[in-house]
Amino acid sequence: MEILIKNVNIVTPYEIVHGYGVLIKDNIIKEIEKEENFEEENLDNIIDGKNGFLAPGFIDIHNHGNSGYDFMDSTEEAIDNIGKFHLKNGVTSFLGTIITSSYEDMKNAIKNIADYENKKDNSQIIGIHLEGPFFAMEKKGAQPPEHIKGPNLEEIKELEMLSKGMLKVVSLAPELEGASPVIRYLKSKNVVPAMAHSNGTFEEAKKGVNEGITLANHLYNGMRSFSHREPGIIGVSLTDDRVYCEIIYDGIHLHDASVEVALRTKGIGKVILVSDAMRAAGLQDGEYELGGQKVFVENGAARLESGTLAGSTLNLRDAVYNMVYKKNTTIHEAVRMASLNPANVIGVDDRKGSIEVGKDADLILFDKDINMLASIVGGNTIWLKN
Repeated sequence: MEILIKNVNIVTPYEIVHGYGVLIKDNIIKEIEKEENFEEENLDNIIDGKNGFLAPGFIDIHNHGNSGYDFMDSTEEAIDNIGKFHLKNGVTSFLGTIITSSYEDMKNAIKNIADYENKKDNSQIIGIHLEGPFFAMEKKGAQPPEHIKGPNLEEIKELEMLSKGMLKVVSLAPELEGASPVIRYLKSKNVVPAMAHSNGTFEEAKKGVNEGITLANHLYNGMRSFSHREPGIIGVSLTDDRVYCEIIYDGIHLHDASVEVALRTKGIGKVILVSDAMRAAGLQDGEYELGGQKVFVENGAARLESGTLAGSTLNLRDAVYNMVYKKNTTIHEAVRMASLNPANVIGVDDRKGSIEVGKDADLILFDKDINMLASIVGGNTIWLKN
């Protein structure tokens, strides 16, 4: 089947292109040509984008759940419903994030994702982000303290094996004893080592980057504070070109000026928008759970009883909107931070993250206010705004 999408503003990583259509065949982008060059009478289906923005589907590499579900539930139902929520918010593929928990619970969550079969009518889970348990207690944030421990290479090897190739990111504190062999092992398996929940100095974080770390998990949050004499992990994250930086842009986790610093220092190509959403995302304020801990959501902010932030209720559509309308980035820049940049860091940019011939037809259509109009996964239009 050949499908043409026309009358759209195509969002590329570098500009917005007008007057071109996108032809999809066998779930892949086959052609991008001027609209008048297509022979419409020979096509199976034509989608009129009504002058909306056609963009690559968003990729959320850091999210714990939504709609009352969490990946730690370790059920098919949880992944199904998490995917449905993502789809309505422009996320066509995502990593399932596993929080610090007991070793058995983490194994069960990994096996559940590894054995899960994606549904054709849903957002696609394409890997696992293991957030923990090798963290610094001083910067644990909402990670359950009873399960935090030092790096263990044998455990990581077992978890990587259980993942059946689905393990894509492992976040850890690089300054901990035993972190180096874990980082090197992950790198050898093409798993992204990320630094997070760390009290590391500049030198300790730099050593981790030299050994293979390429991602800073939720920049500024769960990290040693920046100082002009000890810039710490934040200093390395902002100044080393090898490092991508996650940003939770919900207006709660970060001051707008901190986001501005990251954008000016890293550049658009190295900032990744993530939700870090927990099971309350998409639901009303109230009492929820994260990692076995009570979480109280008030005015959209999720916090433990201590007041510590515990994930977010954000979605990537809102994060992109905030970038465009709070930070005045262009639409194509904001979209890149939610599509091509995450695809680059986890190594799926050969098939996802931008609208290019030969890539998966994972596409979204939205209006000038980033309101989602349609989501297309593998060439199938599987969500349309009523």
